[in-house]
Amino acid sequence: MRKVIPAVVVTALAALALSACTGTGSSSSSLSPKPADDEKITLTVWSGFADRELDVVNSALDGFHKLHPNITITSEGSQDDDKIAQAVRGGTAPDVAISGNANALGQYCKTGAFQDLGGYIKRDKVDLGSIPKAVQSYTEHDGVRCAMPLLADDYGLYYNKDLFAKAGITEPPKTMSELQEDAEKLTELNPDGSIKVAGFVPTIGFYNNRLDVWAPQFGAEWQNSKGESSLASSKGWNDLFTWQKKMTDFYGQDKLTAFTAAAGQKYSPDNAFQTGQIAMMFDGEFRTGFIDDQAPDISYGTAPLPVADGLKTYGGSDVGGNIIGIPKGAKNAGAAWELIKYLSLDTKPLVQLANGLKNVPTTLDALKSPDLQFTGTLAPFLDIFANKHSSSLPTTSNGAAYLKTATDFAVKWQTGGVSDLKAGLKDVDTQIQNDNALQQ
Repeated sequence: MRKVIPAVVVTALAALALSACTGTGSSSSSLSPKPADDEKITLTVWSGFADRELDVVNSALDGFHKLHPNITITSEGSQDDDKIAQAVRGGTAPDVAISGNANALGQYCKTGAFQDLGGYIKRDKVDLGSIPKAVQSYTEHDGVRCAMPLLADDYGLYYNKDLFAKAGITEPPKTMSELQEDAEKLTELNPDGSIKVAGFVPTIGFYNNRLDVWAPQFGAEWQNSKGESSLASSKGWNDLFTWQKKMTDFYGQDKLTAFTAAAGQKYSPDNAFQTGQIAMMFDGEFRTGFIDDQAPDISYGTAPLPVADGLKTYGGSDVGGNIIGIPKGAKNAGAAWELIKYLSLDTKPLVQLANGLKNVPTTLDALKSPDLQFTGTLAPFLDIFANKHSSSLPTTSNGAAYLKTATDFAVKWQTGGVSDLKAGLKDVDTQIQNDNALQQ
């Protein structure tokens, strides 16, 4: 699962508010019945997975087909939120959609683009208590549960053990000050002064340097108690951007720009951490799967993300994940719900998916399963997931628009386009509040 919030996705999701009507509701009279055992059905399932990961998903879908041989599944990968939104608007939606962008949940629920599952949950007496509360929070918006969780991501520090030993560093940093000190020791320059090895790349937008990942580590709050945008009033945001600028100044913006431009793509074999060009980075548990597949010889460790000096929240991180739902216009909603229950609540397929995709399972039983293969570098991510300081982004009616607004500002900040941080953050709050008001 890979959270990506490009402008086109935000635009497409926003358009749903103009075209999608309300969801199916939770009344049992509006529910599609369970299919009969002899009823021949073909379900279309869309997901954003591709290549190796899609094979893992398809294997789990095959398990459902074996239990329900009358239900054939057509699985289509590389389908992002933009394509899902277009299909809903065009009346060609799949029966089941798996989105890697839980931030879009609020928009899906509000517009009815994903159908309300409340009635199915009530009818089938589904125990939502089997799902950790942190996960429940990002699959419901304003009392409407229009999706179920399907595996989760949390985030940790990846570090190159060989480079640590070379620099004389014996343990991963726990604070942002320690991270900067270690990054400076680990950095190596070429004879021309360009970056050969970056101890840590502080560029927002590079790989998984995302504000949703960084914010909890600085205690930066997105909203106040009234649900209003609070970037200007939350001290954590000032601390985050001040630290980021200090790190950027150490390298030099021009050198960082050249280094990141030449670095391999995030999910390609030449990812700069996997080639030894980056000594430390923030990433999700899923990175272990890519390293196993693409760079099995690298010696690396994982640990919780550092936190701002003085914070007592070490061990937690942002938690997000895949969501799975029934889009508006699905032709086989009853069978779709049976598949969703199987994938999101049954321990066997959840553990199968977790082991194959290197993602955290999203039920308590699956987390405790003896078949779960979360050992070695994966083990810290289970502790991070269970940590009381882990949290998820607030859901809003316009999905991830506020995250994009804040990220656009962050890019201007790191490139020198903002001279007054406090005033800039106030402007961001104003824009987010105005955008939210349009969705009311």
